Amino acid sequence: MLIMDQKYIRNFCIIAHIDHGKSTLADRFLELTKTVEKRKMREQYLDQMDLERERGITIKLQPVRMKYEYKGEEYMLNLIDTPGHVDFSYEVSRSLAAVEGAILLVDATKGVQAQTLANLYLARQQNLVIIPAINKIDLPGSRVEEVEKEIRNLGIDSEIFKISAKDGLNVEALLQTVIEKIPSPAVAGDEKKLFRALVFDSNYDSYKGVLAYIRVVDGEIKRGEKISFLASGAKAEVLEAGIFTPALSAVEKLRAGEIGYLATGLKDVSLCRVGDTISSLFTRGEIIKPLAEYQEPRPMIFASFYPAEGSDFDVLKEALSKLKLSDASLVYEPEHSEALGRGFKCGFLGMLHMEIVTERLRREYGLGLIVTTPSVVYRLMDNSGIERMIYSPQELPDPSKIRQIEEPWIKLEIITPGEYLGSVMKLTQSLGGNYIDTQYLTGERVVIVYEAPLREIIVDFYDRLKGATSGYASMGYELTGWHKNDLVRLDILVAKDPIEAFSRIVPRDKAHLEGKGILEKLKEVLPPQLFSVALQAVVGGKILAREDIKARRKDVTGYLYGGDYTRKRKLLEKQKRGKEKMREAGRVNIPQDVFLKVLKK
Repeated sequence: MLIMDQKYIRNFCIIAHIDHGKSTLADRFLELTKTVEKRKMREQYLDQMDLERERGITIKLQPVRMKYEYKGEEYMLNLIDTPGHVDFSYEVSRSLAAVEGAILLVDATKGVQAQTLANLYLARQQNLVIIPAINKIDLPGSRVEEVEKEIRNLGIDSEIFKISAKDGLNVEALLQTVIEKIPSPAVAGDEKKLFRALVFDSNYDSYKGVLAYIRVVDGEIKRGEKISFLASGAKAEVLEAGIFTPALSAVEKLRAGEIGYLATGLKDVSLCRVGDTISSLFTRGEIIKPLAEYQEPRPMIFASFYPAEGSDFDVLKEALSKLKLSDASLVYEPEHSEALGRGFKCGFLGMLHMEIVTERLRREYGLGLIVTTPSVVYRLMDNSGIERMIYSPQELPDPSKIRQIEEPWIKLEIITPGEYLGSVMKLTQSLGGNYIDTQYLTGERVVIVYEAPLREIIVDFYDRLKGATSGYASMGYELTGWHKNDLVRLDILVAKDPIEAFSRIVPRDKAHLEGKGILEKLKEVLPPQLFSVALQAVVGGKILAREDIKARRKDVTGYLYGGDYTRKRKLLEKQKRGKEKMREAGRVNIPQDVFLKVLKK
């Protein structure tokens, strides 16, 4: 393989809101550079999963190496196609740390949206060169001039490219600007130094073990060399070094400034963490410093997964373990519920992350699932001053043992057309948070900044926001810290039996409304029994709300054709006594679909 001088290497990525044409632009780059043969080309080439193609979003980042001749010189272009959604912002921030520049892509019909801002902030934190581009200028509804003003209002004063990624209009000029404006990694890396590389993603191969996706910062690495992971402490031998074409392609070695992968032979993907630093195992006595401050990505949304058929528990266990191999941020542990049987408590980075995992379990493994209402993690301090995390309502102790309880808060940014400002303000006030600021991108587009509890937005807030703004608003959020609150466990009793799957942690002042809402929904969907069933919402032994489901009536006197009324009375009394016995002795059998209907808020 020809060794290329570092000054001819360019490492960059494309950042954008979901559905702004990021993957389509990557397709045009692959065609321009002849990286993929025309006969093999297809739409969204870098999106490998069927789910990504259907939803039109990038779920898993994908690197690719391209070669392009410009002004008589051949350049190596390493592109990382990153996810746009806020749930994967940690993965995106580590990807941005692996490159020197980014193309900021904005849809000409939709303008600047929430994740455009979020990803731009991340790129600026890494001091990247930003090249702005307005996409979809060929569409009838494009607002090029207005969108240009919105981009300028973000503090960008460089040339803004007007392109059509679908038709290829001005795409080659954009690629040439990447070569001109984005610096080479020559200054950042030195191939004579000891090997160091940043891990920006990982995957699993059944033959090669864990694949570490890396950006080499110092030195070089070859097959057979021993390496060490600084954060996890794992040690391994390089079975293969390679690049992305975008298929995995082995090379002789990877040098400073290049992006590629290392096959480590490790069988546990959690040992190769995003954001970790890899170095040579033999350090010659030098102290190895990490390339970036390593932070464990913490799941913030928790939900329990139960198989609809109890016999599928082992299938669910195996499916989760396989998903974990390619998604290190997925956390799960077994749990048992009296109502739902054996299942797993799972932790996710956000609601989209949870939806993707749920859909993959159903689609790839044919599993029918019951998923409990998502909840967030809480931080509790007991009377003895010991802190611990609470992941489910069942873990919350008696209120008399709690000194204080805190919940995660977020900074919420909503971008909406000005005509919907009133509706959005009314919606945000229902969150029980604090208003921070309103900014005008242009005369018609507004950014509302609000601070609120994470639990208020994780289930249906985005749907309500889309409904209030006819689908025009977009939102993004970031965690800001912990806030103290008066939170209690709300239990739902069905015929005096507490049903774990319906329990939730709520603020004390909202417990009555929350409980009443669940009972009304349960009354609608729970089939009537042969005896009357009491539904109760309870906090700490105190009943806050009650609904009753009437008994299903059976006519026990229908076959009588005459005689004294006492015969009929006798049968009715016998039925009444039987119902009382059933009420005392029997439990209500709740069908699986009832859980799904109630837990969908």
